[in-house]
Amino acid sequence: MQKTLAFIAFLMALAILGGGGALVYGVKTYVEPGPLTDDKTIIIERGTGVNGIAAMLAENKIIAHPYIFRIAARLTNKHTDLKAGEYEFPARANMATILGMLEQGLVVNHGITLREGLTSWQVVQIINATEKLEGTVTDIPLEGSLLPETYHFMTGDLRADKITEMQAAMTNTINELWETRRADLPFTTKAQAVTLASIVEKETGVPSERARIAGVFVNRLRAGMPLQTDPTVIYALTKGKIKDEGMGPLGRRLLSKDLAFDSPYNTYKYPGLPPGPICNPGRAALEATLNPETHEYIYFVADGTGGHAFAKTLAEHNANVAKWRKIRKEQE
Repeated sequence: MQKTLAFIAFLMALAILGGGGALVYGVKTYVEPGPLTDDKTIIIERGTGVNGIAAMLAENKIIAHPYIFRIAARLTNKHTDLKAGEYEFPARANMATILGMLEQGLVVNHGITLREGLTSWQVVQIINATEKLEGTVTDIPLEGSLLPETYHFMTGDLRADKITEMQAAMTNTINELWETRRADLPFTTKAQAVTLASIVEKETGVPSERARIAGVFVNRLRAGMPLQTDPTVIYALTKGKIKDEGMGPLGRRLLSKDLAFDSPYNTYKYPGLPPGPICNPGRAALEATLNPETHEYIYFVADGTGGHAFAKTLAEHNANVAKWRKIRKEQE
């Protein structure tokens, strides 16, 4: 109702300023199709006022009469609500439509979604291949320093700035979650938490299993047992530069001889946590690691359904392994 009254005031102002002819001209200009012949994208920077926006729209031939746009914006009380961002204005859009888009912030939604468990090398490949960003990322960020989620951007944003944003998001997330951690964990630093979370992330894609698998590794750390997790061996072999050709990160199956590869990341060869993360874990894996499930399981193996079978004793585990080998053989 307020906007309707404001628009009536706008029409009355036109009538007062220039008589009936100006009224008709103003209304016609406000609602008639604009001069734009093809869809056009422009970026309105933060801090640009209504005068600057009107000038930019006129310069890009999106509107023909910036002064009418300014009057309409003020008299409809939208001039203080126009949002910055990247806009794609449709061909022949009238001023009423353009003002509405700017008021509602209907910006172009460019986004990069980084799934959980990517290595920093993989993230850099994705960022550098993303169109509409500028610059090139040449240095690989520290493993585990980038938070997987969806990041929005405007055309022309710098790729390096997106990396910085991802690093800040991870720092903020681990700082927040660290305050909610269980008190009796067998690690004492945020860096160690991220390292274990990265292993949890790579060990399961089943959300409901994360806390249970974290509990297995907590039990092993407390007992002084090696973690014996395949993803750490894969990272030792690849340093995060994995193959992505549909045949796994090594381009082949992990072999028994690989488990003897000499690297501090190889948790079959060296007990305790590896020296750093093996991927970039997501928030859910961090939460599970800082608040793991309490149980007595110390073994797990794939169960053929995408999840895992858990065991408290080696005998139980060996039986589960035999079942898994039978399933895998049937699948070959």
